[in-house]
Amino acid sequence: MFYVTSKNSHKSCWVLKCDIRKFFASIDHGILLKIVARKIADKDINLLLQEIIYSFDLHIKHNLGVRHYIRYADDFCILSSDRNYLSGLILEFADYLSTELRLSLHPSKVIIRAFSSGIDFLGWVNFPTHRVLRTATRKRIMRRIALKPANETLQSYLGMLKHGNAGKIRQDILSNFWLAGSSAMLSLQSPENLL
Repeated sequence: MFYVTSKNSHKSCWVLKCDIRKFFASIDHGILLKIVARKIADKDINLLLQEIIYSFDLHIKHNLGVRHYIRYADDFCILSSDRNYLSGLILEFADYLSTELRLSLHPSKVIIRAFSSGIDFLGWVNFPTHRVLRTATRKRIMRRIALKPANETLQSYLGMLKHGNAGKIRQDILSNFWLAGSSAMLSLQSPENLL
């Protein structure tokens, strides 16, 4: 997505990052029930949840024509080579959230910055060519592993850390916790295979 937006790094790429204020606590139950009644005629709960979760996405993609959009729960990012375009979208989002869903953007969590400066999203600081783990995320991982250094916990975090430049923390986990837990951990595959 970055290379399309930046024309293979020949143009600046800007990122609008937003957070919906108190998303889960703010959902209006009346609106939620209307959406459910309007969209779902059968009892398949997964389809129900998909319709509700993706309604904001459909508005952004189809009604506003946004092409480079990423969302996870209440956090979302939009990439564009036009900073002014991104600025204009903020009012569109705020209006739609307010009038249609009775939600609002978190004012201190709406930013526009150059992608080359790094964008903090989902526990990683994302750059055009790589991503690094946020310091707070690293501390949280190490604290949770120290509390429960079980096979499942280690495997889960080691798997997650493969998705970015996190070789040092992976090595720290393997060095500090690999043999520190129960004897069940000794039956795991060789640490060398996980690097």
